[in-house]
Amino acid sequence: MQSKEAVSATSQFGFGDAEATGAHARAGQVGSGGRETSGAAQARTGQVGSMRGARPKAKKRSRSRLPTGRRTANQLLGAAAEQVAVDFLRAQGLEILERNFRRRLGELDITARDGDVLVIAEVRTRSSDWFGGAAASVGFRKQARLIRAASLLLQQRRELAKLRVRFDVLTVAGVRGDAPRVEWIRHAFSTGRRTA
Repeated sequence: MQSKEAVSATSQFGFGDAEATGAHARAGQVGSGGRETSGAAQARTGQVGSMRGARPKAKKRSRSRLPTGRRTANQLLGAAAEQVAVDFLRAQGLEILERNFRRRLGELDITARDGDVLVIAEVRTRSSDWFGGAAASVGFRKQARLIRAASLLLQQRRELAKLRVRFDVLTVAGVRGDAPRVEWIRHAFSTGRRTA
């Protein structure tokens, strides 16, 4: 004897009793003996959304990708280079306002004041000059990220918005040695806006 659901499945799809129970059981609509499975009953009653709009489950992060609080060798090298650059800028008479201004849009390594000029300094270091050295690593995309982060800084700190802005790059070589060398490239790039 067929249940109501199995009869409607046979009349709707034109399958016989055996075909309806076999084919629809694989699709999760009709179980053995012509009864609906729980998933089909939930879908029919509206308890579960359609599979079409369902989101896949979020993947769990692997343990190796979780933050550990430890810093890599490159991060330690970058921090040491930034400290050398800060000491260099202070020796040149600049007032350091902020370090490592990090936002989703980008990061500013050093924000300093040189008289009536706000200096946004990007610190770069490389182990070799094979690919153009550290200064060449500040490409178009990196410049765009620096400009976006700088505009966010100026929105958050209104007292700095009155100053002219200059983007500099400081390349630091020999960070781990006794006498690191700093090259200061003033006006490394502009925002592309014309100033009066």
